[in-house]
Amino acid sequence: MTDKCISPLRQRMIEDMSLRHFGEKTQKDYIRAVKNLTIFLQRSPDTASNEDLRLFQLHLAGNHVGAPTINSTVSALRFFFTVTLDRADAVRHLTFVHEPRKLPVVLSPEEVARFLEAAPGVKYKAAFSAAYGAGLRVVEPIRLGPPILARHRHARSADHMCLNAPRFEPAR
Repeated sequence: MTDKCISPLRQRMIEDMSLRHFGEKTQKDYIRAVKNLTIFLQRSPDTASNEDLRLFQLHLAGNHVGAPTINSTVSALRFFFTVTLDRADAVRHLTFVHEPRKLPVVLSPEEVARFLEAAPGVKYKAAFSAAYGAGLRVVEPIRLGPPILARHRHARSADHMCLNAPRFEPAR
């Protein structure tokens, strides 16, 4: 990380993360999480009690911190207390936050019909219909360019029979 004045506790945590081959970004995120706990407690994090950790998690939730950030902080604190401090009991009650899944936007039949009518030609209309019918996301048909289709054209099935993929020719 850096060579400036580092507390022995932070140095030990960095060594523990290095032993486990944590990436540089993960190490920075974990150090930041423990630093935020220290700021919240206004004392050394190794003195934190179960109740202090619970209050810290409530503090994060109360400040409308996102679920991924809270979950990353919980992971960092679990590592810090279980590995660096050997105090697994302290983080027993820290919980991960459920992140609600977003439902995909589904077009109405009328919207699909309008979209297909806007296609500039029959070839595009057929391609859009196939992509939408297969449930592909927007970027997936774009990835089906000539190199991928050429690979499939020369591939062999389990019976060693050639697969004849249709020839892909980009629109001009």
